[in-house]
Amino acid sequence: MYVIVILALVAGFLALRLYSVLGKRTGHEQQPAPLQADDRAKVSVLQPRNAGEQGTDNVRLSDGMLAPGADVGVRALIAADRRFDVPQFIDGAKTAYRMVLEAFWRGDREDLAWLCDADVLASFEEAIAAREAAGETLENRLVRIDKAIITEAVLSGRIAHVTMRFDADIAAITRDKDGNIIAGSMTDAVPTHDVWTFSRDLRATDPNWKLTETDEEA
Repeated sequence: MYVIVILALVAGFLALRLYSVLGKRTGHEQQPAPLQADDRAKVSVLQPRNAGEQGTDNVRLSDGMLAPGADVGVRALIAADRRFDVPQFIDGAKTAYRMVLEAFWRGDREDLAWLCDADVLASFEEAIAAREAAGETLENRLVRIDKAIITEAVLSGRIAHVTMRFDADIAAITRDKDGNIIAGSMTDAVPTHDVWTFSRDLRATDPNWKLTETDEEA
């Protein structure tokens, strides 16, 4: 499962255990406009490149993009799929990260279904339904992604799993059904540390990665 479905990877590359992970930030961000067709096309940055576009391993395994020890799994993934490119995947994963968060914050089930696998989607939908039942809305904003690195890459047969750590700042507000702020602040961004796993069947004709798992570190 490559990136990120990435969202194009995702459609490009793109997993979330939602309530435990994103749910903790649920009251935090600004609502973006719905994804347009051209926006989804951009996610194709997470799709694997053609064989002729690949660089050397030194380029793909650039310093600062992999956590210590992650290079072994990444090299195994490259051996299984020569189109896999580390910088491209990370760029796509960052795009997917923003897209998933924003889709969840605005309660966009359709876009989440496009970016996440069934388990992660179910968790998101459960959290969204609970929010809607309470009459609450989120006004969250991803201020910036300070760092994004691959922490692990694993091949399970022909299924590839790439785990990313995102260090980001998020501003968040939760409003009740009357529009009153009940949590958060748009002036104080909160540091977050998310660990997301994207997966792809290397045998599939679909080049997109899906988000298959999420966690959050302190």
